[in-house]
Amino acid sequence: MGAGFAGLALSSLLEGDGFFSSSAAAAGTQPQHFPAKAKSCIFLMMNGAPSHIDTFDYKPALSTYAGKTLPEDAKFINSGNRKMGFLTPNWRRFRPGGESGLQISDYFPRVREHADKLAVIKSCHADSHAHGSALVAMNTGSTFIGRPSLGGWAVYGLGTENESLPGYVVILDKRGGPISGQPNWSSGFMPSNFQGTLFRPVGNPVLNLKGPDHIDRAAQRSQLDFLAKLNDQHLQARPGGSDLATRIQSYELAYRMQAEAPEAVDLGQETQQTLDEYGIGGQPTDEYGRNCLIARRLVERGVRFVQLYSGGGHLEDTWDAHESIEKNHGKHGAEVDQPIAALLNDLERKGLLESTLVVWGGEFGRMPFSEGKDAPGRNHNPYGFCMWLAGGGVKGGTSYGATDELGFQAVENRAHVHDIHATILHLMGLNHERLSYFHQGREETLTDVFGNVIHDIVA
Repeated sequence: MGAGFAGLALSSLLEGDGFFSSSAAAAGTQPQHFPAKAKSCIFLMMNGAPSHIDTFDYKPALSTYAGKTLPEDAKFINSGNRKMGFLTPNWRRFRPGGESGLQISDYFPRVREHADKLAVIKSCHADSHAHGSALVAMNTGSTFIGRPSLGGWAVYGLGTENESLPGYVVILDKRGGPISGQPNWSSGFMPSNFQGTLFRPVGNPVLNLKGPDHIDRAAQRSQLDFLAKLNDQHLQARPGGSDLATRIQSYELAYRMQAEAPEAVDLGQETQQTLDEYGIGGQPTDEYGRNCLIARRLVERGVRFVQLYSGGGHLEDTWDAHESIEKNHGKHGAEVDQPIAALLNDLERKGLLESTLVVWGGEFGRMPFSEGKDAPGRNHNPYGFCMWLAGGGVKGGTSYGATDELGFQAVENRAHVHDIHATILHLMGLNHERLSYFHQGREETLTDVFGNVIHDIVA
């Protein structure tokens, strides 16, 4: 025992259980678990929760029961203590798209032209009625703040293909960010180099990136080398200082970004035809069109994960349509429909769609009933809503799962947020149960042991 023979046996057992490999991975990266088509992901986050029954989940029964309250014999759960009005049909007409005939509403006529690229998951459900916690859950897998986000897990698992750009970029709406803020793109208990890097939606995308005019690149490089030497000496004397190691990496990344980031977001390199296709220069599509085109340019240059927010701040500045579905979704749908369709078309034209997973959705859906008499808005609904995926190994023209006939709750092939995350990671070549980070004596995962890959939408 004194010579450590028991330790040899323990080491052998731990090695057999994969302890050392997972612990080593906690300090760096993990290998891709299996080959996959998707090398990058663009997540189109509709902040505020669009109504599934007014966009991608057609419910003709709502017309039959219009103006009535919920049937007493229906086995519905409560409405989250919110006011329950009268059953209300979809506000705009649904029409079939493509050869698949997927029903898509007139809020998204341009996206409907790409119906055969979409896999619409109509049976999503979440754990919270509140925007803040539901957004955090959609991004991190938990309603509790402090866990790494989906983009962070992707970069942790796969690394980045461009050392001169962040692996994970977040572009907010100019009206503001999600009400729960930074925890949505946080690295949580992982090193901070796995958190999302914010790019501004207008103007210079990264503030303070350009150095003073009187310091040239050679002088700056000399300063960074000297600073790195001092930091490394400090780190060697204090092993395990991940925060300092991350800070050193951030200095180097910022230096490299000074040369590459401005070029990556320079839309002047694009043709006028491309700009017009995205709706850049016109209203109301200019901002989201720019963001979508920047997203394409970023994944084209090896950025692993890009998240684009539509809607910022709160209430009507987001997709939170309490006042009026038609007024709210008419406004926000007009802002994003053309840019999203252009993004899908542009990715395909450049041969990037097969390697880029595009995800669309919000934090939950909306209720099938109005908020009251003469109140054409809808309340929050975490019990049933829809999301769609396209590109990157997705089986296009697919409808998966279902809500009940009124669109209140998921009843067929129910897909929890954990299932969505497991599927996204799977399409990127990562096993959600094996992609773990050792933290406080426990192997942590994005899905926290739960979740199943939705194989029916995988090509």
